[in-house]
Amino acid sequence: RATGRLSLLNQQTSGGAHPCHVCVAPSGDHVLAANYTSGSLACYPIEADGSLGAMTCLVQHEGSSVNPRRQAGPHAHSINPDPAGRFFFAADLGLDKILVYRLESGHLVPNNPPSAALAPGSGPRHFAFHPAGRFAYVINELASTVTAFRYDADRGRLDLLQTLSTLPEGFDGQSTTAEVQVHPSGNFLYGSNRGHDSIAIFRIHPETGRLTARGHASTQGKMPRNFAIDPTGRFLLAANQDTDNVVVMRIDQETGTLQSTGQHLK
Repeated sequence: RATGRLSLLNQQTSGGAHPCHVCVAPSGDHVLAANYTSGSLACYPIEADGSLGAMTCLVQHEGSSVNPRRQAGPHAHSINPDPAGRFFFAADLGLDKILVYRLESGHLVPNNPPSAALAPGSGPRHFAFHPAGRFAYVINELASTVTAFRYDADRGRLDLLQTLSTLPEGFDGQSTTAEVQVHPSGNFLYGSNRGHDSIAIFRIHPETGRLTARGHASTQGKMPRNFAIDPTGRFLLAANQDTDNVVVMRIDQETGTLQSTGQHLK
């Protein structure tokens, strides 16, 4: 903690091809991973020393959707817990679904209802909860859209509210989305566009969870694969894959708009 230095403890097989996302259960006792290419989910216990125990379950998704190049089979792109840690949500790009699970004794058990469906060809990628716990959002890679849900925390159920484009009206270039984040205040939502090379900005209605588009900010680089909001909510850091740079933007706390700070990390 004094230096920030990391020391390797151990590693475990992901049980599938191209693991792309991990999360820690809010209980602090398990790690879950999503395998993109094979479309599966894995779970591991966290040992007393912080190392990963042997895999306790591997869940294989099945099915396909309408895009023959990208959705010929399942592609689990992320897995996220709800704020209470009762349910886990796996966005599967290949199935156009958010699959819902409970974690019981180290095993992922399908919930009832087992999933929430997106429009065919959406390609759900990453998923984020509103800090109030009543709403959730998924960014759809293939359609360049973001979908808002009302969340029933007792049942682990997602009810679709709306779907909006992450791209400006009239844009006709090639672009896909990547990351989605809710501001710590719960007032704003952000999503990254790879191709348009921007962060899409939305205001969140505090009572309904619905979104209103509030424009875009350039990421000052190419292919913003990921971004993060700092814990204070003052800054957004965008990582551009193809130009190898991280750009720091200041978040306006009243409007949610983003302004360049001039800070770049190559």
